[in-house]
Amino acid sequence: MFLLFIFFIKSSFLIEGKPQVPCLFIFGDSLFDNGNNNDIATLAKVDFSPYGIDYPGSPTGRFCNGRIIPDFIAEYLGFEEYTPPFASATDSDYLTGVNYASGAGGILNYTNYFVGHQYDLEMQIEHHAYTVSQVERILGSATQAEELLNKCIYVSNIGNNDILNYVLNPILSPARRLYSPDQLAEVLVQAYSQQLEKMYSYGARKIAVFGTAPLGCIPQVLHRYPTKGKICVEWINNDAELFNTRLISLTDQLNTNLPDAQFIFVNYTAISYANIIEFVVSGFVVGNIPCCVTSSTTGLCFRDSIPCPDRTKFFFWDNYHPTEISNMAAAKRLYNASSPLYTYPMDLQQLALK
Repeated sequence: MFLLFIFFIKSSFLIEGKPQVPCLFIFGDSLFDNGNNNDIATLAKVDFSPYGIDYPGSPTGRFCNGRIIPDFIAEYLGFEEYTPPFASATDSDYLTGVNYASGAGGILNYTNYFVGHQYDLEMQIEHHAYTVSQVERILGSATQAEELLNKCIYVSNIGNNDILNYVLNPILSPARRLYSPDQLAEVLVQAYSQQLEKMYSYGARKIAVFGTAPLGCIPQVLHRYPTKGKICVEWINNDAELFNTRLISLTDQLNTNLPDAQFIFVNYTAISYANIIEFVVSGFVVGNIPCCVTSSTTGLCFRDSIPCPDRTKFFFWDNYHPTEISNMAAAKRLYNASSPLYTYPMDLQQLALK
């Protein structure tokens, strides 16, 4: 009943008054994309109903029925508006934060190349470099821009597609032909390390790095591979964990080697497990079935299809992406972590106060 209560509270802003940080920058894949893919030639876009059915002015390009994790992060940090997509950003947006996330994007530039255009993390960082140049122009100097950017929160959720492409598309995935699962994890983390250091060079100091979702538990995977009596496809979760474990070590390494850096690791798998258990035990959320009618090929909702009538009872919206209520619960756990298992070495609230 408590979860239902908080879900129906107006989206509004959990921290009133001045935001805790001056700006919020978002990097990532479809879990965080809020419209950057709408006007590019790609299969990875959702600018059609029933996406956004519970979001004002729907659809927006969010891969969800309503709000996504970056929206709730913005609420917790006290922003009056959600972080806009880079595709439509203006001068005022550059100063308060931009979302660069792109559906189907990955750490490697060839991840999901077969779905059409998308912005991989390298390109997202190039977009951020443009933003930095605009902040310098608006404020009048690189020094003033750096002082501002050093205080901002940066959130990156990437790597899901690199691993999913590896396990779901063995014929089309170049990585599958080149690497073992352990080698892929190492290649991904090495590339990610360089990309995060590049963010740092553009002024980022407070950076939250997400691990992958529990990829062996998503409906698209459950449709494709047997679970062998388990709830999820364990070998896929194990492949993802090779990456996640290395990210924890990378967090320590970057904090040690980069002056004034404050990196935190967000254990999205642990957060998702906790949410699923809590929701299913409460008896009102379906854990592994999507809310909308999905394509077995793309895993996305069929255009203009009619979704389940009560979206608060489903953990998954389509075959890949959580519902709004799931995103809200995840954001709550990462902002004010009740367990060190969820965030390391601190939660997002503590990072904002640093």
